[in-house]
Parts: sequence; C-alpha cells; structure tokens
Amino acid sequence: MTATTPSPDSPGSPRGQGAPATAHMGLWDLVTGRGRLRLHTLIALRWQGIIGQVVVLAVAGLWRSLEPPWLILLPLVAASALSNLALAYVDHGQRQAKDRELVAVLAFDTAQLTLMLFFTGGILNPFAILLVAPIALAAATVRASYVVGMVVLGFVCVSAVSVWSWPLPLPPGTEVIMPSFYREALTVALLAAIGFTASYAWRASIESARMELALNVTQQVLAREQQLSALGALAAAAAHELGTPLATIQIVAKELGRDSRDPRLKEDAELLVSQAARCREILKRLTDAPQTEDAMHARLTLRQFLNEVVEPHAKGPIRVEAVITGPPGAAAPEIRRMPEVLHAMTTLVENATDFARSEILVSVRFDDVAIVIEVRDDGPGFAGDILAKLGQPYVTTRPHGEGSRSGHTGMGLGFFIAKTLLEKTGAVVTFENARRGGAVVAARWLRKEIEAPPLRDFPALGA
Repeated sequence: MTATTPSPDSPGSPRGQGAPATAHMGLWDLVTGRGRLRLHTLIALRWQGIIGQVVVLAVAGLWRSLEPPWLILLPLVAASALSNLALAYVDHGQRQAKDRELVAVLAFDTAQLTLMLFFTGGILNPFAILLVAPIALAAATVRASYVVGMVVLGFVCVSAVSVWSWPLPLPPGTEVIMPSFYREALTVALLAAIGFTASYAWRASIESARMELALNVTQQVLAREQQLSALGALAAAAAHELGTPLATIQIVAKELGRDSRDPRLKEDAELLVSQAARCREILKRLTDAPQTEDAMHARLTLRQFLNEVVEPHAKGPIRVEAVITGPPGAAAPEIRRMPEVLHAMTTLVENATDFARSEILVSVRFDDVAIVIEVRDDGPGFAGDILAKLGQPYVTTRPHGEGSRSGHTGMGLGFFIAKTLLEKTGAVVTFENARRGGAVVAARWLRKEIEAPPLRDFPALGA
C-alpha cells in the first residue's frame, strides 16, 4: 500500500475499504421485523412468569414456612396478571407487538420484579437473576435504542435493590450474616450478566436475521434461474406443437394460390405461404434452442462455459480474457450445465470489473482429479481486514456510488450468493490476493462432481 489511500468509492480502492452496506441503508431497514414477537407470544411468556411467581411464593410460604410481606407481594403479582388480561382484552394478540408496546410491557415487568425483590431481600434474593430475562427478550426483538434504555433500566433496578431493601425472609431461628464485599460482588455480577446477556442476544438476533434475509435472496436467485430454464423448455414444447397446424396452413394456402384465377387472391395466398414459412423458421430456431431436459443441452464444453461467463462483460472498458489449461495432450472435459454455477461465476466477473485496472483473467484448469475455475484481476486486491470475512452476508466488496463500473451499488450479498451457489454444487471456494497484486477467487470441484456423463450413456445421442 502506498501512503496515499484511494477513496472508498473509487474503483482503485482496496475491496472492503468502503463502509459496509448496512451503514448506508440502515441495518434495521434490512432486517425489519427481526425476531419481533406476536402479542400472543408475549402474553403467553408473561403468564409463565406470573405462574412462576405464584409457585415460588406458595413454596416459600407453605413448604418452607417463610413469612414474606404477603399484603405487598400478592397485589404486585395481581397487578401483573391484571395487566396481562388487559393486554389480551385490548388486542387478540395475532399481530406483531410494536417496539414501544413491547418495551413498555417489559419495562413494567422489570419494575414489578424489582419491587418484589425490594421486599424480599433485594440483591441477596436468589431470584434476582431473573432481572436478566426481560432485558434479554428486549435485546432479541427491538431496536438498539430501546435495548440501551432497557439495559439502563436494569442497571438502575439492580443498583437500587443492592442498596435499599427489606431483609431476606428466612425460616424462624435462621440468621444470615452477609459480608458487604459479597453483596458488592453480587451486584457487579448481576450488572455484568445484564450487560453481556443483552449484548449476546442482540448480536445473535441481528446475525440470524441477516443470514435469513441473505438466504432468502439466494433462494430467489435459484428460483429465477430455474424459472428461466423451465421457460426455455416450455417455449420449445410450444414450438413443437405449433409446427403441425402451421404446416397445414402452408399447404392449404399453396393450393388456394395455385387454383385461384383472381390475381389479388393469389397474391394474398402467396403472402400467407411466406408468412407461414417465416413462422416455421422461427419455431425451428426455438426447437433448436437447447432444452433443460435435453442431454446435449445439459452439458457444456469448457470453452462454451467460459464464453457464457465472459460474454456479458466483453464490451466493457476492462479487457476480459478466458484461458483453458490442462495436462499436455489431455482432452478438455465437458461439464454439466448448472445455472447456479453460471450465475455465480458471472457475478464474480462482474465484481472484478469494478476493481480491475485494465484486465481480468478467467481461467479453467483441469487434471485427472479436479477442475478449477479462477477469476483474477489486476486491481488493488482485497483489503486485509475484510479478506477473512468474504463470503459472509453484508460484507460488501463493491464500491458504493458512481465509481462502480458495472452500475451496481453493493449490499454485500453478491459474494455470499456466489459462494453459497458454488458450494451447493460441491465446490471449495477460496479468496486471496495474488503475489503481484490483484484479487483471486477460485472454485475447485472434483471432476466427478461437475463433469458431464459420457454421451455413450445416451444411446439416442451416441448413435
């Protein structure tokens, strides 16, 4: 790297130096609704908590003979139950809870639990750990600003019950002397539990939502490729079916023209014959177009494969060269036509056009064991801090803005989709920087995973 760092939006900047796509679009806009709860689920979770409080109080009073302040604790439990009944009454619970609604309910539950802890020993109550639950739920379901608010509320509540509280209810004749150091350690531990749990839940929820969205995009790409293949087969079938009626029309028109003495009618018949012939020629081209299920169409020579990958970028400002290499005297194998491989390799070449200075090399190497397809450019290469993350969703390597030669603004999904599609076919995908500069993306298959079966397996074609 030289001392002068190119602009992140320029084609000459190292890949990944630009801000992530989520910084431009807003991560929440990408994963709106991540993990949000239906009100029905929220109400059910609250009933579990309320029942748990009732069970704990019953066990403490009836089995352990403790004497907590019943006249205070029971109304607090009743308040939670009444609030849950009101929530169920106001809405049937099938819609998703809004962020403000969810945070308001969870804040109420945190405050209610804090009051119960205040009257039952505060931080020394073993059930103080339950203060983590509503905060973790908020971290997994609402926006970051609300999560911060819930964490602050949790810190305030823990700090309050660690300083002020009624004595811990104990069986008659039992006395507990708790060192102040231990009380302080419990407070710190509970504060740390709230902070770390909220952070873990937030990160895990975000990553899960991002991955789900990216996989949905990948599935849409595959569905689109399958629809295009199916459309080609349907067109060929329609052409075959229309051939017979067109031939009939052509024969009848010829007879009408031959038998007619009216020059105008004869001219119209000749025009009808010529148009029918034109239609048959068009249909012939459709039937000649390969079908998805056709054995010949299901295979590609390596040269045909490279031509299909390179052709969309052949007229661009960057020179794209295709090369095939193999052992001396060895015949290049044919590979199975797989739309996902074509789409993925075209995407990688398109990405390379945004960063290459003057040239891109797309090469295929084969031997007796494996076939390797490689896309290499002469650009600045991958940024070191992002190289290990390539292939993950929303790690973008395309410049944002007008610097993109291909005209695309990156969301960080291109490499993820390409890598996912290639790995689905059995490829091992690697990303690296060449020693002399430039980025190298390679996909390696065992020959048995990508090579087309011999034509002798299809007697009708081998004849």
